[in-house]
Amino acid sequence: MKSLITGDAATVARLAERLKKASSHSEYQRIQCVLIRATLGSSAAEIAQLLGWSTATVHVIHSRWAKEGEAIFEVRARGGRHHQHLTPAQELELLAPFVERAQAGAMLSVAQVEQALRERTGKAVARSTVYRLLERHGWRKIVPRPRHPKADVAAQGAFKKTPPRGTPRGLAPS
Repeated sequence: MKSLITGDAATVARLAERLKKASSHSEYQRIQCVLIRATLGSSAAEIAQLLGWSTATVHVIHSRWAKEGEAIFEVRARGGRHHQHLTPAQELELLAPFVERAQAGAMLSVAQVEQALRERTGKAVARSTVYRLLERHGWRKIVPRPRHPKADVAAQGAFKKTPPRGTPRGLAPS
């Protein structure tokens, strides 16, 4: 902790260099927190006021610096697949037979993929899980269009109003 308060030249130089290469705002502020104390010897309250942090946060950073060193500057990214059933490679392996069938022109049923996933994991999976899996791998739902894109709606309407040929208008066949 002595080098933290007085700040030996090598530590200060390393921190100053690291400050120039900081990749995120939070990493930059953490380095500043330690560097201000090492160079100026400022109190935690003064540093907290400079950085817009609470004094307790500054104490935590200084304590972690004393215990862990420069590892505290490595800020982990948030998010990730923490509750995955299969790895992305295993998902590709699961979808391989369906890809072959789809390329041959067969229709894919989500129920079939759900059944294969259930057998592979040994657990019941929600239908939404299957849809997210398919979306992750670039699959999309293809449905038939309601009408032909070149259809002439006016001509179809006129055709419906014309009686069949050979039947006189207003008379029913006998």
